[in-house]
Amino acid sequence: MLSLFQGIRPIKRASALRDTLAGIALAAMNIPQTLGYTRIAGMPIVTGLYTLLFPLLAFAAFGSSRYLVVSADSATAAILAGGLNGMAPAASARYVALAGLVALLTALFLLLARLLELGFIADFLSQTVLAGFLTGVGFQVGIAVLGQTLGIQTHSRKTLVALAEVCRGLRTMHLPTLLVSGSVFAFVLLLRKFAPRIPGGLLAVVGSIAASATWNFAGHGIVIIGPVAGGLPHLSFPDVHWDDILPLVSVAASCAVMILTQSAATSRVYAERHQQTLDEDQDLLGLSAANAVAALSGAFVVNGSPTQTAMVESVGGSSQLAQVSTAAVVALVLLFLTRPLQYLPQCVLGALVLLVAVRLINLRSLEAIRRESPAEFALAVMTAVVVVAVGVEQGIVVAMIVSLLRIVQHSYHPRTGVMMLDADGTWKLIPTAPHTVTEPGLVMYRFGAALFYANASRFAKEVLELTGQAPSAVRWLVVDAEAITHLDYSAARVVLELQKNLKCAGVELGFARLPWDTKEDFNRHHVAEVIPPAMIFARLHDALDAFSKLPKANVLPDGPPARREVTS
Repeated sequence: MLSLFQGIRPIKRASALRDTLAGIALAAMNIPQTLGYTRIAGMPIVTGLYTLLFPLLAFAAFGSSRYLVVSADSATAAILAGGLNGMAPAASARYVALAGLVALLTALFLLLARLLELGFIADFLSQTVLAGFLTGVGFQVGIAVLGQTLGIQTHSRKTLVALAEVCRGLRTMHLPTLLVSGSVFAFVLLLRKFAPRIPGGLLAVVGSIAASATWNFAGHGIVIIGPVAGGLPHLSFPDVHWDDILPLVSVAASCAVMILTQSAATSRVYAERHQQTLDEDQDLLGLSAANAVAALSGAFVVNGSPTQTAMVESVGGSSQLAQVSTAAVVALVLLFLTRPLQYLPQCVLGALVLLVAVRLINLRSLEAIRRESPAEFALAVMTAVVVVAVGVEQGIVVAMIVSLLRIVQHSYHPRTGVMMLDADGTWKLIPTAPHTVTEPGLVMYRFGAALFYANASRFAKEVLELTGQAPSAVRWLVVDAEAITHLDYSAARVVLELQKNLKCAGVELGFARLPWDTKEDFNRHHVAEVIPPAMIFARLHDALDAFSKLPKANVLPDGPPARREVTS
C-alpha cells in the first residue's frame, strides 16, 4: 500500500520550526556545492538549481528516510558526463535532452527495482570496493576541473589525457585565475576547520560574484559563467528519439546501481544512528520519483548524497520537512536571484568541485583497509585505477563484479580444517595436513560454506586426502556441517559418490551439527538414505563419545599419532 510523506509525518510544531531553519541553512551550504556538481555533469548552471527543487519534493513525498538528501551528486554526475562524452557538446540543448533521457531511464530502472523488491542489491557492493570507487571518482573529478582552477585550457574529457594537457600547459597558466581559485580553496578550508557551521562555499560564491561585478573579472581574463536563465523550470519530456534510448541504457543502469547502493548505505547510517525505521524499497520509489521529475524539469540524474545528508543533520534537521524548506529557498533564488550568478567565475566552481574531490579521496580509509586486509586493498586500488584510466561507468561495473567475485571466492575457498578438542574442553580448528586426526581413527573435518556445484569437488578432495593418508587408521570421518547451510543437486551427487568410496575403504562418513534446512536438502537429494541416522550427531561431543564407545578392535592403533598442535 502506497504511503506518502513517511519522512515527514508526524509533524510537531517545535520540530517543524527547527526543520524549516535547518532547510534554509542547508540551502545556503548546498547551492554552491550543487553548482559544482553541475560543472562535473557538463550541464548548464541553472539545471543544478533545478535538482534542488522538484526532486527534493518528490523524495519527501514518496521516500521513507527522514534524513536522506536527494539532489545532484558527484558520483552520478561523473557517470553521466562519461556516458554522454562525445554524444553532444556539453551544456548544449541536445546534451540537456540526453541527460534528461538518462534520468528518465534511471527512474524506470529504480521503479523496476522497487517492484521486484531489489533493495537488497545494495548489500552486494562491499564497502572496500566502494571506497576504491569513490577514490577513483575523486581523482577523476579533481583532474577534470584542475585546468579550470589554474586557467589552463583542456580539450579532452579522458582523465589521463586531460592531466597530460594540464601538465603541458603549466607554463601558460593564468595567474589571476589561479589567485582567485587558491583564495577560495584556502578560505573554505579554513572555515571548515575553525568554523564548520559557517557556509564557506556560499560566502565564497557571494564574495566572488561581488568582486567579479565590481572589478570586472571578465575584463582581466577570468572566465565567468555568463547569463543564467531565471524562473521556475517548465515540465516537459526530453526532446529525444527512440534511437537515443539504447546507447544510454548502460549509462542509466550504472547510475541506478550507484544510486541504489549509495542511497541505501547513507540512509541506513542515519536511520540506525537515530533509531528510526527504514523501508529501503519505499526509498527506491522515492528515488525513482525524484529522477522522473528531474527529467521532466530539465535537470539531470539525482542521488542520495552522503555529504548533503551530513549537512542537514549537522544543522539540526530531523525530517524531510527540512528538504522541503530547502526547495522553497531554491525557488526564491530561481525567481529573483539568478541575474547576479552570471558574474560567478568558473574557477570558483572549479575550486569548490576540487574540494569535493579531495573529500572523496579517503586515503585514511584505504590505509586502514591495507593494514587489515591487503587483498581487499588491492581490489579497492584496482577499482580506483579503472575509474581513472577507463571511466566511471566502467568503474561501477568493475566494482559490482569484484564485489560479487569476492562472495564467490569465499564460498569456493571456504575455511576448512580438522576440529581438535582442547584441554579446556573447547573445540579449535587446525589446518588440514597429512596425518592430521582428531583422535586415532577419527577425523572431524569442518567445511566452512554451503556445499554447491563449484566447491563440492574441493570438499571431496580434502576428505579423501585426510582419509587416504593412513587408510588403515581412519575409521570414521565426521563432517562438522554447522556452516553447510545448503546442499544443491550437484553437490549431493558428489557426497553420494564420496560415501560410496569411503565405504569401500572401510571409512564411515557422518555429519555433526547439521542445520535443519540442510537436513531437508539431505532428504530431498536422497543423501539421508545412505548416511545412517546413527552417523548424524547433534554435537561434536556426541560424535566423539559415540566413537569412543566402539569396540577397540574397530579402532586400529597402528596409525600415525594425532597431531594436536596448531600449525602455521
